[in-house]
Amino acid sequence: MRTFSFSKRISGPAAALFALCALATSLQAQPKIATIDLKKVFDGYYKTKQADTLLQGSGADADKVLAGYVDEYRKKQQEYNKLIESANDQAVSADEREKRRKTAESKVSELKEIEQSVTQYRKQAETNILEQKARMRENILKEIQDVINAKAKGGSYTFVLDSSALAFFQTPVILYTAGQNDLTDEILVQLNITAPAGFFTSEPKEDKTSIAPPKTPQKDEKPVTAPAKPVKKK
Repeated sequence: MRTFSFSKRISGPAAALFALCALATSLQAQPKIATIDLKKVFDGYYKTKQADTLLQGSGADADKVLAGYVDEYRKKQQEYNKLIESANDQAVSADEREKRRKTAESKVSELKEIEQSVTQYRKQAETNILEQKARMRENILKEIQDVINAKAKGGSYTFVLDSSALAFFQTPVILYTAGQNDLTDEILVQLNITAPAGFFTSEPKEDKTSIAPPKTPQKDEKPVTAPAKPVKKK
């Protein structure tokens, strides 16, 4: 059975015309690509720095409450040690020693309550801060994305690729770029136009609670209020 060959059916002038049409279509469909260092933009955006400061404040508030628990625990521990010592004092009657022993046992219960309160408070504070961090990060990325989208549409770009993106094994997603159509500085300048006067002259120090920059592709918020200190059981 004879096989059908498309190339054999087009030859001579017809083949040349087809090739020219295909070339023109290819040129028209050629994508216009831009790149952006999203990590640099994220880190350099003034709202990211503001969010870091708010998170640091939330962490500091939580640390103060925890420090109060530690002081209270130490005082109860000292009281307990004194009661145990006095409960073994042979100079007092057996009834008095028994009374002091029972009082010491009540201090043990108070110490356990403080330990439980510390555990509960620490977990709640960490949860609150992590949730706040996630909300802020999402809002900041949304604002950056909106500016990138507007810039891409205005420049008729087909794709905008993140030059800072890393693959699963922490290898660069983009292995080479000539640096053409890099929108990083333009986007960063546009985002920071609304920064408060003198904002970048005194930047806050970094802290472990800082928002992590995105590995791939805010609205202002109030700092998280530290959870209320649990009421001790009587």
